Amino acid sequence: MYTIEEFDKEKTKILKYILYKKRTEYEVRNKFSKIMDENLLEDIIEYLKQANYINDKEYIEKTVNNFIVLKNLCIKEIKYKLISKGLNKSDIEDYIYENKEELEEYEIKSATNIIYKKLGMMEQEEIKEYLLKKGYQIDNIQTALESI
Repeated sequence: MYTIEEFDKEKTKILKYILYKKRTEYEVRNKFSKIMDENLLEDIIEYLKQANYINDKEYIEKTVNNFIVLKNLCIKEIKYKLISKGLNKSDIEDYIYENKEELEEYEIKSATNIIYKKLGMMEQEEIKEYLLKKGYQIDNIQTALESI
């Protein structure tokens, strides 16, 4: 067992880690599992989830919104980046399904941006191959090519 003081001290450490940059439950568990008692860590994680400091579904939404603003990615790349954060695959799938239209539009816009960047250096077929290899959907590549 552990004392309330220990709980508060360790909770403060984890909170600092989370507040510095939003983290997933997996990231918190990974960072602190070797340096903290397992039961204490579990209780702190539960406490932080109830207090909404750790919320993986919210994390997915915020992270995807950041990608949309800052990066040119396909839906597949977004999915892999989220999986690498240790997020639940079905939560990711649900989010993608619920936001399919918006994400398809984003993928087309991303493909269009990449096409514009590559046009002077590559032929259209090469660009198409490049986008396919990156994981872009063929329909979205076609739509992007037609818009140019």
